[in-house]
Amino acid sequence: MADTVLFEVSDGLATITLNRPEAMNAMNTESKVALRDALRAAADDDSVRAVLLTAAGDRAFCVGQDLKEHIGTLRADREAGQGTTMSTVREHYNPIVRALTGMPKPVVAAVNGVAAGAGFGFALAADYRIVADTASFNTSFAGVALSADSGVSWTLPRLIGPGRATDLLLFPRTISAQEAYELGAVNRIVPAAELAETARELARTLAEGPTVAYAALKESVAYAADHSLDETLDKEEEMQARAGSSEDHTIAVQSFIAKEKPKYLGR
Repeated sequence: MADTVLFEVSDGLATITLNRPEAMNAMNTESKVALRDALRAAADDDSVRAVLLTAAGDRAFCVGQDLKEHIGTLRADREAGQGTTMSTVREHYNPIVRALTGMPKPVVAAVNGVAAGAGFGFALAADYRIVADTASFNTSFAGVALSADSGVSWTLPRLIGPGRATDLLLFPRTISAQEAYELGAVNRIVPAAELAETARELARTLAEGPTVAYAALKESVAYAADHSLDETLDKEEEMQARAGSSEDHTIAVQSFIAKEKPKYLGR
């Protein structure tokens, strides 16, 4: 794994850290490939029960595409008749967002500072966003004459409504952690000094939880976004059957009867 993205697994928790603080964790080719591969590794590792996506430094979570790298490749590819922007969306950003949203384990994004462009998209693709009170957000795409990528045109309207999402996309501006919370884009705000510890505690709680049920819940919510009530009811039946046949469900029921804290196995 490249140094631009750190990957660590401990006690069922995979921590993925964007690690270019000197560049405000902007995504160059190396970091995009490393993040994609780290997410895939977390998904494939049966010992991983939850994922924490965080970032090094205190200025930024991720400011999106590294434009310094981008402008150089853009010029070269134009001369060669190729499309850099489309290529990196297809090869990097789409797989990253699919890995986040399709992760069969809960994903917590701990946003420590600026989240802009694709960085905002990564946070929106997580299941839970806990942010520092100093964090801020910006769609940014129109500011560099681009359309949205990293799933923002899908995730943001579903969280805050299409009207407000369109406003932020057409007129990109920086919004505070508090405004993002009031809009519904983030789940929880904590003091910046407490973010790392609180986010890790939250992610560890999820890692100790009924991960089979979490995966079923994630799949149900994603399915319901694009299907009718009747179809969703059928999906719920399917997911309930999956969760109900798990060892975790048996453990939960036995622990409830015994008035004990359940120790889930993740199967």
